[in-house]
Amino acid sequence: MSPSDSASEGVAKKKHARKIVQALRKAYPDATCALHHSTPFQLLVATILSAQCTDERVNQVTPKLFARYPTPQALAAARPSDLERLVKSTGFYRAKAKSLREVSRALVDRHGGQIPRTLEELVELPGVGRKTANVVLGTAFGIPSGIVVDTHVKRISQLLGLTTNTNPDRIEQDLMEMIPKREWIAFPH
Repeated sequence: MSPSDSASEGVAKKKHARKIVQALRKAYPDATCALHHSTPFQLLVATILSAQCTDERVNQVTPKLFARYPTPQALAAARPSDLERLVKSTGFYRAKAKSLREVSRALVDRHGGQIPRTLEELVELPGVGRKTANVVLGTAFGIPSGIVVDTHVKRISQLLGLTTNTNPDRIEQDLMEMIPKREWIAFPH
């Protein structure tokens, strides 16, 4: 493939991606994050719990969890068995409870209990990867740091011919090259 063929293929993919974004905006004008939260900390917790779990199930668990542990300080001090019991129905509950305590401890120790507002700082937290960081930055702070690539975005992006990659980080890079930055937050919703 010559460089000019590659360039015109890139332009065609961008046009295709923009048409998809327009169609999604038209079909789902009010699409937002499905995880219920009132604070950036609650969104971080809910996003961690959403791994291998439905948003609906997470939304059933979080009201009691947030009532009992409303802050990073409170969650960091939680007894593991109490926390495990509260998050059990989200699956992988021991690992998730441990992750929630560790991320809360790190927030308290390194950030004064506040949620960082950069991708770099967020992914340094235990249990936080690019997907979680992008959810928090985009939804809680309106910062388009990247595109959230979950199972659904991965599958749909491949079906629509936007990527041939299978790695979420590479899919994200492919999408970021095609989709205007102003659409990065809304696209996965």
